[in-house]
Amino acid sequence: MRPWMKPLILAAGLAFAAPTFALAAPQAVALAEAPDKALAARIDAVLDRAIAEQRLVGVVVLVARDGQLVYHRAAGLSDREASQPMTEEAVFRFSSVTKPFVSAALMRLVEQGKIKLDAPVTAYLPDFKPKLPDGTTPVITIRQLLTHTAGLTYGLAEGPSHPYHTLGVSDGIDLSGISLDENVRRISQAPLAVAPGSRWRYSVALDVLGDVIEKATGKPLPQVVAETVTTPLGLEDTSFVAEDPERLATPYANAQPAPTRIRDNQDVPIGPTFVHFAPSRALHAEEFPSGGAGMVGSAGDVLTFLETIRKGGGAVLKPATIAEMTKDQVGVQAGTQGPGWGFGYGWAVLDDPAVANTPQGVGTLAWGGVYGHNWFVDPVNRLTVVLMSNTAFEGMNGRVTWELRNAVYAR
Repeated sequence: MRPWMKPLILAAGLAFAAPTFALAAPQAVALAEAPDKALAARIDAVLDRAIAEQRLVGVVVLVARDGQLVYHRAAGLSDREASQPMTEEAVFRFSSVTKPFVSAALMRLVEQGKIKLDAPVTAYLPDFKPKLPDGTTPVITIRQLLTHTAGLTYGLAEGPSHPYHTLGVSDGIDLSGISLDENVRRISQAPLAVAPGSRWRYSVALDVLGDVIEKATGKPLPQVVAETVTTPLGLEDTSFVAEDPERLATPYANAQPAPTRIRDNQDVPIGPTFVHFAPSRALHAEEFPSGGAGMVGSAGDVLTFLETIRKGGGAVLKPATIAEMTKDQVGVQAGTQGPGWGFGYGWAVLDDPAVANTPQGVGTLAWGGVYGHNWFVDPVNRLTVVLMSNTAFEGMNGRVTWELRNAVYAR
């Protein structure tokens, strides 16, 4: 039995020797009784082609329909230089797949009354007072951080002369050598990109929220995420530091004629800017816990978490909270994942499938991560699809992502 299936079987209430906390998890992703051969053939063709064309080095794909696992496969290599095959037990650097987990942890604290969404950030971080370019200091709320409407930005979205770079702000995937408090202090020193509440702009907001969580609880962020999300769901592979380095998939960056291995402190171009990677960060417990990009885990853990969200929150959150998190909070004009998409708490929300030109249903949730990940949850069609790869950026927003989507829907 694959280790990542363990919490899924526990969630179904089946007998298995394991910690008792997982037995209480109500969300189930059981193996389908009969394989969907047509689905498998379509997805296999997509993955085989991406690997043959050297767009991907290795990948794990999981598809759940109606709470049943109807497709699961590891393909390609986890470590190309060592000829090590990819396995479904592989652990990946989450990058922005971290955000939904931390958003869920924050919302649990909201349920408990420890954090208020419409409170100013200064209620928890008194010195967090970034200014607008005109020198005024606007009020920023917790809700604005959660929805990426706080006026912050990302270093990876900005040119080399931007204040985030000159101030040494970390995007949470490098070797920074600074504390969470120090990174948030540096963020507050940079001018805001836009006025808070004026529009959606992807940003380091979840890193600031990680600091809010620590101050509101008096506990380290990893402990809070464990207590509120990963432990109740029995997610043994998901944390802020890789406990089993041998299972970590080796990261690669797309290049010609083949992807190149990503080294520490390597800048990988993404459009006109770059992402500053440091794969060894996953092994450094002394690095600050990035609420936006710092976690690691398996594809199976991601599936379990997303199915918990799809089914209403389970052992983690109340159904009313899930309804709020999965509602578009920013408006379709934001185009967060292209035309037709808005944003909720932790993910993009599909408002208009026709405008987006997608077979996914209204209310589909989706996001990914720069290390090469892409996932979506379609509540209308009761589908959860997880793609975790070791290849940036093909696995995040490359051709394989829409080919996989179309294969799932037989489009």
